[in-house]
Amino acid sequence: MQAICRSRVQIPPEAYFNSKGDKMNLIFLGPPGAGKGTIAQHIVNDLNIVQISTGDLLRAAVKEGSELGKKAKEFMDAGKLVTDELVINLLKERIEKDDCKNGFILDGFPRTIPQADALGESGVKIDKVINFKVEDDLVIHRITGRRTSKSTGKIYNIYPDCAPNPPEGHPEEDLLQRDDDKEEVVKKRLVQYREQTEPLIGYYQEKGLLADIDAAKQLDEIVADVKAVLE
Repeated sequence: MQAICRSRVQIPPEAYFNSKGDKMNLIFLGPPGAGKGTIAQHIVNDLNIVQISTGDLLRAAVKEGSELGKKAKEFMDAGKLVTDELVINLLKERIEKDDCKNGFILDGFPRTIPQADALGESGVKIDKVINFKVEDDLVIHRITGRRTSKSTGKIYNIYPDCAPNPPEGHPEEDLLQRDDDKEEVVKKRLVQYREQTEPLIGYYQEKGLLADIDAAKQLDEIVADVKAVLE
């Protein structure tokens, strides 16, 4: 993604607060396989906030056919990366909606220091950054065990210590391993994460916004730890 300009979309002050008056605008950081998306699903349900991923944001904008969505479609149809300026303006447009009045979780953005700078300069306020810590070996184990059901599209994990496992008796030939989940690809993704995204840990730590969470624990323990740092 490219650098952004200084265009502005007005955001009402109440977009930054939940019904109790507490700020609840979050960023989830962590390597692929840390479980950010799964954890976010539990947090949004319990705290009545919204999970926003870059991919979902772009797809929804294109589907709605807004002016920003049309611009995003032009980039996507041309096979180009959508600019940071456009992503952030789409984000601003998204958090003006009623379902974001209690806050949101950004999952997958920002990915780089320039994107974080641009986000800060745009006026979108972030109240806490949750960094999910997990060793590379566990990441590789979790991701390489993922399988997608050809018949239902559901995602399972073939390793007993990972969830969800396929139902008992589920035909093995129905389970497909995506190319992105193969070990050599996962290792490349981890290198990219360390080079591009991991510097955000120090960036947000210096701003006093960072909270580290051990993502090697069981899911219920991780969710409880996240809630504890948000209290």
